[in-house]
Amino acid sequence: MTPPTPSAAAPLEVTDESVDKSPTPATPQGNESRSPGRLAWKRFKRDRAGVVCACVVIFFFVIALAAPLIAKLYGKNPYTTYASDRPELLDAFAYPAGPNGGMSSEFWFGIEPQLGRDVFTFLLYGIRTSLGIAVTATLLTTLVGVVIGTTAGYLGGKTDYFVSRIIDILLSFPSTLFFIAFMPVVYGLFVAADENVPTSLRAVSLILVLSFFGWASLARLLRGQVLGLREREFVEAAKVTGASPWRIVFKELLPNLWTPILIQSTLMLPAYVTAEAGLAFLGVGIIDPTPDWGVMIQRGAQFYTEDLTFMLFPGVSMVIFVLAFNLLGDSVRDALDPKSKR
Repeated sequence: MTPPTPSAAAPLEVTDESVDKSPTPATPQGNESRSPGRLAWKRFKRDRAGVVCACVVIFFFVIALAAPLIAKLYGKNPYTTYASDRPELLDAFAYPAGPNGGMSSEFWFGIEPQLGRDVFTFLLYGIRTSLGIAVTATLLTTLVGVVIGTTAGYLGGKTDYFVSRIIDILLSFPSTLFFIAFMPVVYGLFVAADENVPTSLRAVSLILVLSFFGWASLARLLRGQVLGLREREFVEAAKVTGASPWRIVFKELLPNLWTPILIQSTLMLPAYVTAEAGLAFLGVGIIDPTPDWGVMIQRGAQFYTEDLTFMLFPGVSMVIFVLAFNLLGDSVRDALDPKSKR
């Protein structure tokens, strides 16, 4: 008996050798196809506290930019003393006659004691003044700190030693005391002692003094970063190809420094807001009748025992802005550098 022959319809057995083992092309998944900026933006959007704080900060900046328009629609300005034409707005002790600091449908945030100025418009313009000075000082400080810090770190040698000693000296100064002491000196360089200092000169002087004492910390940070980056392979390769020092700094080093620059800037601005308000409160910065956060708090401190309203609105608004910007700075830091998460 012969063994049965395999049928033509019998299925073929698939062996391991018949399987195509050629590698399949890998498809980009997740974070592989995204730039560092997009990854940072994705991490930031997942931080609810950071998003809320960003909205609060944007709201304050919109209010500052649109202050003249809002005041025009509101129908009042921060300089008019409404009690002069309408004495009934104040009582016999020069305090608002109405409840809660004179708050009403006509004066949303009430009126100022003694002078009768509108608190709402004064606050709008005060936010505009404080943020304008703080933002300008932050930009100038960042520019000076970046230039000096990267130059000292890249050149090294005597330049680095000289700049480092200047940074050490500036960081050793008690900045608040020097702010108070230097402001009258700066004013005296341009205006005689018996003349009134223009508001524009006060604002420019504040920006210059804040920037002069503020760039050192950023420059020190960037100097340390550049000292480590200048020995990396991509910098050495740029030198071999004959790239100029300026090209190396702007094309090779600065793109790797945007993260610390941005983080330091977001933490610097609220510090300048409080410093500017503190100088105005002490009478060496912006002074009355120019609207300012510090001016409002200074004026409110004179009447808080009888009427807290005039001090309440600037104090609460400044605390909200500074807190929101500080939390925003923390969120930006965590988004740009995930390893630094708390």
